[in-house]
Amino acid sequence: MLKKQWPAFVLAFVVPLLAVYWWWGGFNAVSVTETEAGPYRYAYLDYEGPISNMRKSQRKALDEFNAAGVEAGDTISVILTDPRATHGKVRAQLGYTLNDIAAIPSGLKEGRIERRPVYAAEVQAVVLLAPSKSYQALSDNLAQRGKSIVMPTVELFRPAGAADRIGTFTLEMNR
Repeated sequence: MLKKQWPAFVLAFVVPLLAVYWWWGGFNAVSVTETEAGPYRYAYLDYEGPISNMRKSQRKALDEFNAAGVEAGDTISVILTDPRATHGKVRAQLGYTLNDIAAIPSGLKEGRIERRPVYAAEVQAVVLLAPSKSYQALSDNLAQRGKSIVMPTVELFRPAGAADRIGTFTLEMNR
């Protein structure tokens, strides 16, 4: 009985899951390069807690931008502590990039990152898949050099403007 039903199962469940994963950029390659990045000016909220709850604070920062009428740039997350060493908890600065003359929305702090040499991992994917793909690719690349990921890291996400939230995710780590 089961032998006759497996094609229907594959068509009904497996193929749609693979199609969604492909659509979200799950099969897209991550490019890892040595480059220079920055400078960045950004407004942020301090965050300390589970890595899974960071998006709520990111959204709160965006609400402050909207309330102040300030145009938010790319999403920026400066991850200060390694979640692998702290059982999934992080300290981070979560916010959005600003142009040089924009006001800092009330309730947010100003941050700056100068131009610096980095290892950069970049992927075109949905925001939910991109970080794990990028960290894994960077870790694999660094392991070949006898190195490992060192905090802090900077995560930038530039949405493509589509409803599916696919965009360019860049992970930067100082060299």
